[in-house]
Amino acid sequence: MRRPRLLAGLAGLALTGGLLAGALPAGAAEPDAAPARTQAAAASYTWKNVRVDGGGFVPGLVFNRTEKNLLYARTDIGGAYRWDQAGSAWVPLLDHIGWDDWGHTGVVSLASDTADPDRVYAAVGTYTNDWDPGTGAVLRSADRGATWQRADLPFKLGGNMPGRGMGERLAVDPHDNRILYLGAPSGNGLWRSTDSGATWAKVTSFTNPGGYQQDPTDTSGYNSDEQGIVWVTFDESTGAGATATKTIYVGVGDKENAVYRSTDAGATWTRLAGQPTGHLAHKGVLDAGNGYLYLAYSDTAGPYDGGKGKVYRYATATGEWKDITPVAEADTYHGFSGLTVDRQHPGTVMVSAYSSWWPDTQLFRTTDSGTTWTRAWDYSAYPTRSNRYTMDVSSVPWLTWGGDPAPPEQAPKLGWMTEALEIDPFDSDRMLYGTGATVYGTTELTRWDTNTNFTIRPMVKGLEETAVLDLVSPPSGAPLISALGDVGGFRHTDLGAVPPMMFTAPNFTSTTSLDYAETKPDVLVRSGHLDGGPRVAFSTDNGAHWFAGQEPAGVTGGGTVAAAADGGRFVWSPEGTAGVHAATGHGTSWTPSAGIPAGATVESDRVDPKTFYGFHGGTFYASADGGLTFTAKATGLPAKGNVRFKAVPGRKGDIWLAGGAPDAAYGLWHSTDGGATFTKVSGVDQADAVGFGKAAPNASYPALYSSAKIGGVRGIFRSTDAGATWVRVNDDAHQWGWTGATITGDPRVYGRVYVATNGRGIIYGDTSETGGGDGGTDPGTPPAGACKVAYRITNQWQGGFQADVTVTNTSATAWTGWTLGWTFPAGQTVGQMWNATPAGTGSAVTAKNAGWNGAVAAGGSASFGFTGSWTGSNPVPAVFTLGGATCSAA
Repeated sequence: MRRPRLLAGLAGLALTGGLLAGALPAGAAEPDAAPARTQAAAASYTWKNVRVDGGGFVPGLVFNRTEKNLLYARTDIGGAYRWDQAGSAWVPLLDHIGWDDWGHTGVVSLASDTADPDRVYAAVGTYTNDWDPGTGAVLRSADRGATWQRADLPFKLGGNMPGRGMGERLAVDPHDNRILYLGAPSGNGLWRSTDSGATWAKVTSFTNPGGYQQDPTDTSGYNSDEQGIVWVTFDESTGAGATATKTIYVGVGDKENAVYRSTDAGATWTRLAGQPTGHLAHKGVLDAGNGYLYLAYSDTAGPYDGGKGKVYRYATATGEWKDITPVAEADTYHGFSGLTVDRQHPGTVMVSAYSSWWPDTQLFRTTDSGTTWTRAWDYSAYPTRSNRYTMDVSSVPWLTWGGDPAPPEQAPKLGWMTEALEIDPFDSDRMLYGTGATVYGTTELTRWDTNTNFTIRPMVKGLEETAVLDLVSPPSGAPLISALGDVGGFRHTDLGAVPPMMFTAPNFTSTTSLDYAETKPDVLVRSGHLDGGPRVAFSTDNGAHWFAGQEPAGVTGGGTVAAAADGGRFVWSPEGTAGVHAATGHGTSWTPSAGIPAGATVESDRVDPKTFYGFHGGTFYASADGGLTFTAKATGLPAKGNVRFKAVPGRKGDIWLAGGAPDAAYGLWHSTDGGATFTKVSGVDQADAVGFGKAAPNASYPALYSSAKIGGVRGIFRSTDAGATWVRVNDDAHQWGWTGATITGDPRVYGRVYVATNGRGIIYGDTSETGGGDGGTDPGTPPAGACKVAYRITNQWQGGFQADVTVTNTSATAWTGWTLGWTFPAGQTVGQMWNATPAGTGSAVTAKNAGWNGAVAAGGSASFGFTGSWTGSNPVPAVFTLGGATCSAA
């Protein structure tokens, strides 16, 4: 789990660099003077996330200090969210951002107006170098993020740049809320708005632009960008009514001159005398009541690194600086960043050791303004740890990463990259913090001070921040299987439930490609990134379990991989010098493929098990001998930009190809002769991904889906007549930035489409048209008995467990639906369930079939799984019933 955050926005740009310049798309937040543009969806669709819950870095959490339970979160590539207290879930706020403004899904800072809690601001932009072709902007909302207006800036902002965990860079004057300040990167200085964010001007009296660079030698401009102004803090005690606050503190990316102050409402600025040097001030949090400014320092900008750090307290009245670092700097191997004050008890302060990767992050707490500190965990006798807390990840069980590390590491970890840390200003027991994969929190925080164990849980429902690299929807088994950045990918048996675990054995840091055998969909292959390998893996049970394959010499990354239609052969085009290879069996040995260049994208024909396809540099390739030799076929296809292609299930040689670049060939092409020739589809201006789903009622050709630009409009499009006509199925409120990585329909549910985003997770849409829906069938009358049950505990940890259940039809009659019941003998309870719907009270449980696995032939079986909680012991239930009759044990 000690893995850095994938630069998923960067990965997206590697795929789309140069493709995204153009006009503001319909539905994006527009500059004030621009007219509104609206295009309704041609079909009625509802959109949801395939649940993963988290998956990415949350560098900022912002509570409003005058309204209870008003809380926002920002992500580095996946937009911003508002907390819904009633639903205990996060609500996405920036889904309207369109293709051309994809960079605005990176949020570098948030500010919630304390004078008018309906107002919220977001400073957006993903990269400050040329990976992002657009400039930054400040979005403003008067309805808590339901709608937005936009003020463009003359410079870029870096929501996914180094230093993104510092802040907040954006702040609203608590008295005169027309005034906002924004700290800019890249030498652009400090900026101010005096009209509630509508216009911005540089504060010319602030002369230190903050020149610290993470790595000045980086020629890409990523690590060599200047950090700039990194936080702004108002002293609310120096203002009254609607008069502008007099005293303002500003943190600067400068190790020698990190903190400045104005005492005349920003007219003039002075470096604070006597301040410590040699570190960057990541955060500056003011306790105005006691007159203390607390500062968390690190020797680097983060979020991945930091070897040394300090914590200081500055007395605003006397100018006294006091070193209150929780541990001696000689003993630190991390920086400090997360910093929060308990507003109900201002002498209580917490700080995080954000870059403590091994064995775990650390949280420190003081109740006497930094005189003494306690830690979230200590060593009782190395390597044994004594934790003040218990981690309960039963709602997001994959947070263990399937690991069982040796002490002092633990699974799940307390966290990593913990730069966001906040105590609820209205509730001293409520604390939240962000990590590289989730938001954790507790509602029992004050137990810390009485040495009473408290529970930390994920508080991340609704916040989906994965970069989606590939998706497949097989004709049987799980409806969706995903390849994701940073967290590998999942087998999604229930789109509305969190999967129990990501792919393991091996556990790729990122899965770059996956495929299934069309006529044997239980056979899957995936490839991905993993330091030291192996970088290819296989499954024979529809992705429930995996085993590693061998790899040829010269492999450095996952590349693309394809499975033959019958699952008997595989072709792999990995990153590195290895080149394209073919294998029979499950990758125990690989043979170099002839006639195709290294780095080609590979796919399989969905009918002929010996036919594979490849594409590279504008040329299409085909193999008729299982991938051993390829022959160049069609040429003249897009040689610039990125190209993705897929073969149609059930139709030999039927291929669709999408991609290109605006200044070269760009669009959608179709071949029906195995790639010998391609015809460009007229009317499709641009296309970046193409996929197939169940045919429309009374149609024989699969429904086509594409992330494309058609008729001058960017969106998600569907064709039910083999590409002759297209309808846009998304709308202006649902655009999700960049959606070009992959797309697929569902072969079992007409109208369902799965959309890959670069930071907003997996989105799926269902249509209200005839024939659409969830694909479920009436389960009919539950069968009576004649069943056998296998109940197996597959994973267990303190207070929690995971179990798989298989129910077999031992009767002579097929089932059209089933409901299995049991009672836990030791008070266990069910948490999340997949492949079945749970019901019951307390220890009494029923599990009803999902829509797709209710039909069970005589002698057949259906399986489901769940996570649960236990105390004391966790014995297996003794009796299972089906339709009122007892099942036998398998």
